[in-house]
Amino acid sequence: MKQTPKNVRNKLHRTAFLPLLMGMFTFFGFTTDGGDAEYYLKIYRGIDTFTKVYKEMTLNYVDSLDPEGFMRAGIDGMLRTLDPYTVYIGEKENDEIDLITNGKYGGVGVTIGLRDGYVTVINLLEGFSAAKQGVEVGDRIVEVEAKSTKGMSLEDIRQLVRGAPGTELKMKIEREGEKKPIDFLLMREEISVHNIAYAGYVADGIGYVRLERFSRTAGDDLRNTIKDLKAKEELKGLVLDLRDNPGGLLESAVEVVSNFVPESSLVVSTRGRKIDSERKYFSYETQTLKDVPTTVLVNKFSASASEIVGGALQDLDRGVLVGTRTFGKGLVQTITRISETASLKITTARYYTPSGRCIQEVDYWHRDGDGNVTTKPDSLKREFRTAHNRRVWESGGILPDTVVTDTIRNLYLEELNRKSMLFQYANHFAIEKKTIPDTFQVTDAIIEDFESFIKVKGFEYQDEGEVKLKELRTIAANARYDQSFLDGIGKLENELKAGKDDQIHRYQEDIRAALRTEILSRIKGDKARFESTFAADVQLQTAIHILENKKLYNKILALKGK
Repeated sequence: MKQTPKNVRNKLHRTAFLPLLMGMFTFFGFTTDGGDAEYYLKIYRGIDTFTKVYKEMTLNYVDSLDPEGFMRAGIDGMLRTLDPYTVYIGEKENDEIDLITNGKYGGVGVTIGLRDGYVTVINLLEGFSAAKQGVEVGDRIVEVEAKSTKGMSLEDIRQLVRGAPGTELKMKIEREGEKKPIDFLLMREEISVHNIAYAGYVADGIGYVRLERFSRTAGDDLRNTIKDLKAKEELKGLVLDLRDNPGGLLESAVEVVSNFVPESSLVVSTRGRKIDSERKYFSYETQTLKDVPTTVLVNKFSASASEIVGGALQDLDRGVLVGTRTFGKGLVQTITRISETASLKITTARYYTPSGRCIQEVDYWHRDGDGNVTTKPDSLKREFRTAHNRRVWESGGILPDTVVTDTIRNLYLEELNRKSMLFQYANHFAIEKKTIPDTFQVTDAIIEDFESFIKVKGFEYQDEGEVKLKELRTIAANARYDQSFLDGIGKLENELKAGKDDQIHRYQEDIRAALRTEILSRIKGDKARFESTFAADVQLQTAIHILENKKLYNKILALKGK
């Protein structure tokens, strides 16, 4: 027999908690999958205990407590036992809801980050106050609203910079080449974050769209972009780039897929804790890419809504996935406003691709003996079938049809990036050279100048071999190994040092390409930055090759007789 709140109240009529429980049920609208009165009783006891602890501590603790901060600590502590996507959104973070859902916020058009320990402008949005009034990439922000940024977190600074459109923002910056700080009085405006970072043609008739997020307008943005591409020339194939896209709104993912598949195609389904909670989402708009071959680029940072799109197009055999396995976030969050200034983002369901796969990688609810999260072992990963009967796996993330790893890691280049050497040099270069030709290339003279620049900056690089040899030397000394053994380590260290002095020349071509991208970005903008990477992007070039080879494309998707 199905339980209802009325059944439960009948079972509890003899308890001493009847008035409180009835009020609680009415207020919260509690129901459970079993309707068990014991479950409601545990909830009441938990609320009662939490309230008493909070009251006793805030009133009687030896030192005065911040009631709001103490409550927040309790909430965060509870939520920490769940998955990392279930979070409390307080007053300070509440502006993020508009950014998550609508892709809008009030700001001046700057993106900030830490560079060499300083809060630095790392990007500017054209057409907004900061760019129009002369703020430059590379500027160090030293004050916001007359408050020093020293010791402040990036999040605290973002909260100061953002605000209601139409309000003013005072900002003081330091700039290379300027002896004194520069004061700016900027105007906040409503900023719409773009879902699409780049769109254009990368080969004859092959369009390319880089989709960076899934805010509310993502589906319409893609639809309009496709129309624009078709207006320029015949669209023979499309590369949809979802790499590094962390996701967004589920409904927007459905709208994006609707561009590729016929109306009423199953895109994704969600299932919550209740047996009858399954909900199916179908494509519902006119298909704009009916006969256009499609490849989708994904990587380990493609998550959530990106995986809904990738999984649907793979299961429906509508596109070839290229790249590496995706992140594996198969959880659905719902944002519930609990007061005028606070909300809860709660994981309410898991989502499943059209073939029935749940691609959630990490199990946050069944932890090991040490409390660590677990993943599903390969032996338990199930096989599913696509529309054309191809085999796919429920394997934690979406495995591409064509696996292509990114370029081999260059640890030296990574260290240059980590210590912002490329970023700082590009700023330095842009001050010296205000303009560059469209055919700009990094010359040997620029490489030499860069080498001098990083020496002045005190850049040091310790490769993995050096680290291991130091560890081995310590072990050998502690164990009192023979001197000949220590001499052997010393010989290896000298050989490594000799090779290390030549690092910039050994990795010259990688550094040349990275410098070109950074300098183009600084002087020519984001469009030039994207385009400078296309030729060396092995995943993109593979996707283009598949689209240009009809037999290969059809073979991968089991498109018989086409």
